[in-house]
Order: sequence, then structure tokens, then C-alpha cells
Amino acid sequence: VQLQASGGGLVEAGGSLTLSCVVSGPSFSNYAIGWFRQAPGSEREFVAAVTWFGDTKGYAENVKGRFTIFTENAKHTVYLQMMYLKPEDSAVYSCAADIKQFRTRRPGDMDYWGKGTQVTVSS
Repeated sequence: VQLQASGGGLVEAGGSLTLSCVVSGPSFSNYAIGWFRQAPGSEREFVAAVTWFGDTKGYAENVKGRFTIFTENAKHTVYLQMMYLKPEDSAVYSCAADIKQFRTRRPGDMDYWGKGTQVTVSS
């Protein structure tokens, strides 16, 4: 399974940004797809995850109500719509695939990773 993330950039606090993760490879739809982020000096943390069918979603507490994860199955793409961005949301965002459907949300349990995309929120 291959994942390609894009959509990062520089945005002012309170602004919005949408990240994309294009997924490909055999049986890719068996994997739940999620986003993690890592700021300098911090550990990688879970942000949100979604399944391709059944539309099961999960969010970290600190992004609930501001971020929305959704799929466009025909395009094999998972989006992370981020609204009301804060400077503390600045990080490198990476998408990952998990055959275990994000039961643990631990980075070490993911099966595949895409390259990250930088999000910078200015105050």
C-alpha cells in the first residue's frame, strides 16, 4: 500500500486548510486510513482516522469540532479538513494505513506511511 499526502502550507490562525492522502496498492480498502502529526521536539500524535466503508471515524480530543476526516472512495483519497487552526496545530502531518482499523492509534502499530506535509499556522 502506498500513500501520498499533500495540501500543507502556511495559514493564519483561525484559517482553514485541507490535506489529501491518495492511497493505492492491492487491497488498500482493507486498511483504515488516518492522520498523525509531529511538531519539533514532540512525539508523533494521532489526529484522526476513517474507514473506507461503514464511515467509522475517530478524532483526537484536541481537534474534535475543528477537524473533519472523510473519504472520496472513487478517487482513493482521504481528506483532513482543518478549520479554526491554531498555532499549536503547526506540525508535519502524515497519513498512515492500519489493517487493524486504528484500534490502538499508536504510530508504532501502523502498517504503512506516506511522506509528511508541513502545516504552519501563524499567530
